Amino acid sequence: MKGITSLGHIAINVVDLDKSLDYYVNKLGFPEMLRLKRDDGETWLVYLRITDEQYLEIFPGAENDRAPASWHTNGMTHMCWTIDDLDATCDRIKATGIKLLSEPKAGLDGNRQAWLEDPDGNRIELMEMHPDCLQYQAIRRLHAEGV
Repeated sequence: MKGITSLGHIAINVVDLDKSLDYYVNKLGFPEMLRLKRDDGETWLVYLRITDEQYLEIFPGAENDRAPASWHTNGMTHMCWTIDDLDATCDRIKATGIKLLSEPKAGLDGNRQAWLEDPDGNRIELMEMHPDCLQYQAIRRLHAEGV
């Protein structure tokens, strides 16, 4: 759609705000930007910085213990962050005590990927883009078609 410049944010519901902030801020390194409060003073959501233009919104008070375990349930199945150096990033993440769901490996799209999940079971893909991956091939084709 013309006019869209990027994905602005992803919003997730979490059971334990402190546990999730420890995971995302202290272990993964996303700084807290701001908190929005309800009229009663309770935290409504916390904004974390992924990049200067992309954010993660964390809403406390999730109704379920964990995100759906199946890849086939309705809704978001995972979030993906592009990584410059997948091996170094995975080493840094593992040094914080986070276990990867899968070690770095080649994906079907030609990129390298690794997987982890947050304390609420939200799956996270880490993807190191290969210069000739299927996505970049498709972008070149779309540009050639004037799209």
